[in-house]
Amino acid sequence: METKIIDGRQIAAAVLDDVCVDLDKLSKVGVQPGLAVVLVGHDPASQAYVGSKERTCKKLGMHSRKEELAADTTQEELLALIEELNQDPRIHGILVQSPPPPHIDEAAVVRAIDPAKDVDGFHPVNVAKLALEDPSAFVPCTPLGCQKLLSASGIDTEGAHVVIVGRSLIVGKSLGLLLMAKAPQANATVTIAHSRTKDLAVVTRQADILVAAIGRPNFITADHVREGAVVIDVGINRVDDSSAKRGYRLVGDVDYEAVAPKCQAITPVPGGVGPMTIAMLMANTVKACQQMQG
Repeated sequence: METKIIDGRQIAAAVLDDVCVDLDKLSKVGVQPGLAVVLVGHDPASQAYVGSKERTCKKLGMHSRKEELAADTTQEELLALIEELNQDPRIHGILVQSPPPPHIDEAAVVRAIDPAKDVDGFHPVNVAKLALEDPSAFVPCTPLGCQKLLSASGIDTEGAHVVIVGRSLIVGKSLGLLLMAKAPQANATVTIAHSRTKDLAVVTRQADILVAAIGRPNFITADHVREGAVVIDVGINRVDDSSAKRGYRLVGDVDYEAVAPKCQAITPVPGGVGPMTIAMLMANTVKACQQMQG
């Protein structure tokens, strides 16, 4: 069996092509979608993510606002900025880069964002809308990207058994709600497992589609995967590698070399889910703008 490598970069480019079509329609009526990204502190990985989002916005011709705040920014100062962005008519999407410094109450920050501008999809209003299958919901970008990877690759989720390893709202819970919905590119039977699931390999071997989102390098081994499964690897982990130029390399939550030969299709790391997250953020921002236009 030849394994299909799911090219996230190619699929993300196609998503951005669709975004450009919508942007062109909006520009003809004098509207420019705007995204504000807020970063508190100086975490190098977060800075890289924020920079990538800003560059993508500018490349597409969207309005971009980047707010880089000192690590000692107070909760009150951050909430005041969010309220300013809530009121800014040029801003249609607001994203506060996670994780913030320990003294910041992240849940309170998420709740402070106007749900109509919550393009990350973590506000309780949007979580509820996702559970209720309300099409106006903003779905978190990584789960939405996973769904798009599957549909663009011709992988049918209808009636499939999807096992998701990881229960965070960022990926696991949201993806579960998305794929079990009574909707196109969904209608799956979903099992959400995690690090404390008993006999985890027994559970994961039942999957037609296995999603690894547990945040542990090479956690999913060949023993976890049945022949012919589809594997979506959400993990991005740094592991030391003295032979690499930067002294480290990026690996997923899946032991790729061992697992890939068993798969019908698999996402690589990097180049799989990662590019989709930013592409879906742009799509969500355009959606927010369109919904505000009525």
